[in-house]
Amino acid sequence: MKTSAFLYPWDVVGDPDAAARIAGLGVQQVTLAAAYHSTRALTPRHPRHRIVTAEHAAVLYEPDEARWAGRELRPYAAGGWAPGDAYGEAAAALADAGLEVHTWVVLAHNSRLGAEHPETSVVNAYGDRYPWAPCIAQPAVRSLLVDLAAEAATRPGARGTELESCGWYGLAHLHAHDKIAGVALGDAAQFLMSLCFCAACAEGYVAQGVEPQLLSAAVRNALEPVWAGVAPSDAGIERLLGAELTAATLDFRTRTARTLQESAVAAVRAAAPAGFQVLLHADPVACHGGANAGVDPAHVLSVADGVVVPCTGGARLLEPFASRGVAGSVLAANFTVVRGMGGSPGTLAEDAARAVGLGANELRLYHAGLASDGDLAVVSAALSGPA
Repeated sequence: MKTSAFLYPWDVVGDPDAAARIAGLGVQQVTLAAAYHSTRALTPRHPRHRIVTAEHAAVLYEPDEARWAGRELRPYAAGGWAPGDAYGEAAAALADAGLEVHTWVVLAHNSRLGAEHPETSVVNAYGDRYPWAPCIAQPAVRSLLVDLAAEAATRPGARGTELESCGWYGLAHLHAHDKIAGVALGDAAQFLMSLCFCAACAEGYVAQGVEPQLLSAAVRNALEPVWAGVAPSDAGIERLLGAELTAATLDFRTRTARTLQESAVAAVRAAAPAGFQVLLHADPVACHGGANAGVDPAHVLSVADGVVVPCTGGARLLEPFASRGVAGSVLAANFTVVRGMGGSPGTLAEDAARAVGLGANELRLYHAGLASDGDLAVVSAALSGPA
């Protein structure tokens, strides 16, 4: 079974031992970040640093100026954390170590874009903007994301790509000094707090026969018992918002995400060589937002070559994809193997076996660059099989 480890370019660049170390884990592939959001990352083995701060979302290579010249919305170049073609330098070292390299491309997650162009952000029913979440209903945002996907995915030598955040983002976000957990929000409340009311979304609701101001008022009313702490924790969206408004908003958001995914995948394939693999990080619950975009399993597997599914909390999310799968589709089970981030490398073999039983045919390991030496030793032993 093909297994891939996630990496950042800065895990490899400047560390002459990194590529061989990753190959020694027993993985066949690396999923290497080519376009990524802001982060602060540990580099526990690098000879020159221990912490890398990526100050804003950026491409980790030199963008094509001919593609982006004159465009107001365009990708940002990285700073000192990934200068020049850091992706290309890391990819070459990994390929020389015998590893297949695929790109890792984050799309609708960009706090700097929201700060510099606030009109591009998701706006909730209270009028609060989410600067980390570009609204994928806006034509200018969609154009940026589709062209970014085509450029960042198809870096020289890459054999495939994984598109993350290729859909709606929303409230849930690991933000600096996050303080939003005072009221527990279930799936329904998360969805309501993630609905966007920018001008483009307002037009979309009108096309559904829904008055945007009435919808935003209905959302606020539906959330009142949540803020008061009296709404049932398992209350569904329909119970909070009503069946008619729920159906209309879900239809608009699902169609908007589907068409973005279709356009992004088509753009990547048009720019890529034959046989280039395109996967989406995905969740089988269509109303979910975030890095693993909520999708309809049957639809996404008719568009992309497969999906990468979060399985650290259990592999049950694989089942809807497996039951609606297309022959030859990749179903990659993604496991966090960093104990400090809630992962369980010690149970990787058992977890992987359960995932295979539910339909997985590939594995992803998050994240080889962030893991301790001890975590990596356990992973290597699990991948090597019984002694």
